[in-house]
Amino acid sequence: METILKTSQLGIQFGGHKAVDNVTIDIPKKHFKSIIGPNGAGKTTFFNLISGELQATSGEVFFKGENISRRSPVERTRLGLGRSFQITNVFPNLTVLENVRLAVQSREKIRFHVLRHFTSYKRITEGAISILEQVMLTNKLYMPASQLSHGEKRKLEIAMLLALDTEVLLLDEPTAGMSLEEVPAILDVIRGIKRSSEKTILLIEHKMDMILDLSDSIMVLFNGRLLADGTPQEIMNNETVQNAYLGGLYDEQLTMP
Repeated sequence: METILKTSQLGIQFGGHKAVDNVTIDIPKKHFKSIIGPNGAGKTTFFNLISGELQATSGEVFFKGENISRRSPVERTRLGLGRSFQITNVFPNLTVLENVRLAVQSREKIRFHVLRHFTSYKRITEGAISILEQVMLTNKLYMPASQLSHGEKRKLEIAMLLALDTEVLLLDEPTAGMSLEEVPAILDVIRGIKRSSEKTILLIEHKMDMILDLSDSIMVLFNGRLLADGTPQEIMNNETVQNAYLGGLYDEQLTMP
């Protein structure tokens, strides 16, 4: 199976602390991989290394065979790596449609003429609306993003990633801060993207029922190290993983499987 994203001995050190410690993974195209681990395991830091928000102190990141370790976050996004954050990252004073339309515009490298009304750019607007249909926000097209619920903002953020035509979606705790009532909607959106698109998805999430429902494979980080990587069933049956989550392992006792 074709590899789209790969890390080789990837790591970062802050002083004497190795936040990510020599992690090597291969992620196939159109694969759904979840990343789990206790708080402080290095999950978000690992995402930051892949997206370029942080520069690794060791190792490399490859995207479609190209070494992108020294590329900026913007360059990586243009190549096809899209990143969402634990805190929503939308333009609050623009409408839902305007947020997504700007992302489409950026992808198409089109600058709007100041004297030309945006409705004349029919293809861009229609493309934005089509993406908003995927995330179930067409009933909010002209609402300012600031007035959306937290769950709706997360859906809008995903829509903006889709509008950029990213091939790999890095979703960092998309249900963080949501009410119980909002979670099923974002779950439906992610499930729909998995089912109907060619996207590769990496997900950081704490809700195990969601992870088991969506994932093709799961990788487990513990103290910055790759503890296990396998199918959901393999991970659930892995005694080392169970001990790590139950608090039975400590730094000095940790043995890699």
